[in-house]
Amino acid sequence: MRGWPIVTDTAGRPLGTGRGPGSSATGDGLIRRRRRRRLRNSALGAAVLLLAAAGAGWAGYARLSANITSDEAAAAELARYERERPTALVRDAQNILLIGSDTRAGEANREYGKGIDGQRSDTTILLHLAADRTSATAVSLPRDLMVDIPSCRKEDGTRSDPVFAMFNHAFEVGGSACTIRTVEKLTGIRVDHHMVLDFAGFKRIVDAVDGVEVCLEEPVDDKAAKLRLPAGRVTLNGEQALGYVRARKSLGNGSDTERMERQQRFLGALVDKVRGDDILLNPVKLYPLLDAATSALTTDPELASLRGLYQLARGLRDIPTEQVRFLTVPRRSYVYDANRDQLVEPEAEKLFGRLRADRPVAVSRENSQEVPRDVTGAGGPDGPSPAPTFRGYTAAEHTCA
Repeated sequence: MRGWPIVTDTAGRPLGTGRGPGSSATGDGLIRRRRRRRLRNSALGAAVLLLAAAGAGWAGYARLSANITSDEAAAAELARYERERPTALVRDAQNILLIGSDTRAGEANREYGKGIDGQRSDTTILLHLAADRTSATAVSLPRDLMVDIPSCRKEDGTRSDPVFAMFNHAFEVGGSACTIRTVEKLTGIRVDHHMVLDFAGFKRIVDAVDGVEVCLEEPVDDKAAKLRLPAGRVTLNGEQALGYVRARKSLGNGSDTERMERQQRFLGALVDKVRGDDILLNPVKLYPLLDAATSALTTDPELASLRGLYQLARGLRDIPTEQVRFLTVPRRSYVYDANRDQLVEPEAEKLFGRLRADRPVAVSRENSQEVPRDVTGAGGPDGPSPAPTFRGYTAAEHTCA
């Protein structure tokens, strides 16, 4: 037989593999086989780990996406009225309607009062994102503002009659779709997306960022808002923050205007907290915030996924805090009822026009209506014209400043 002979010991047991001299049961062949086995096992282990990590990542992604409630009913209702809705004038600019619901549905919301049927929009903010994502403008719409509300589909399938009423009546009658149509009719601005957040969801988001700091000039003791706080710098947890943004009698002059300004300042402090703690860049901190936010939100179908929300957040991430502006639509007491509001014209239309055209909006703590220069650098044939400035704040203006 050709090849290397088999070498045996004195008892006739083979010492090698027959491949060549020096091979043995503990030689190169066995070592190579063991190495191949270890490599196969290592590759298999790595594959298992990768699959497990991917599975965990997918499970987390799926869970967060499944948390979000998709507002299919609103999408269907808005599609019926597509022809009457405003046209978006600037590509890539986005307008998002943020609606804070005062619903008492669910155990977590029921503790905030009984005797309220259905739901109303306790807070409504129109958020405009510039096309180049260099600025964001959040405009509060007073719930007591007198507006034209169109005929809307009610929860029982019937339709309401058109009515001139308080703004928050739109949400009570026809939910988010009716509110969106009312806003579009009022402003001429196309609403691209919407989010609805209830009391319990607001608390979870504040708790997820470990609270938000505010400054109080004097102690607060408000039984109606279940709020008791000392003067000075205070970090509010979710429950305290909800009482703080809802309180009326114990903070400021008790007006809804003052309450909206307080809400704007709180949102500015929340934005500052999220950006200052690098929460958006830290997965360990980001996941609890995403879990709280997604669990709390009802959105249009396009935003009702983690990918949709991520794309929105990515556009917001790099906007400087001094370019995130908060203001209230120009308004005054309604001429026929001092407890209601009406728009101040032509100032309100100036604001809506700038948002429609995606032009910058200037804000100031002073209640001035004009500045001596055009913030856009544009003007008519006689040169730059003054641009309106509205009373408001930026996210850079901390509540304790």
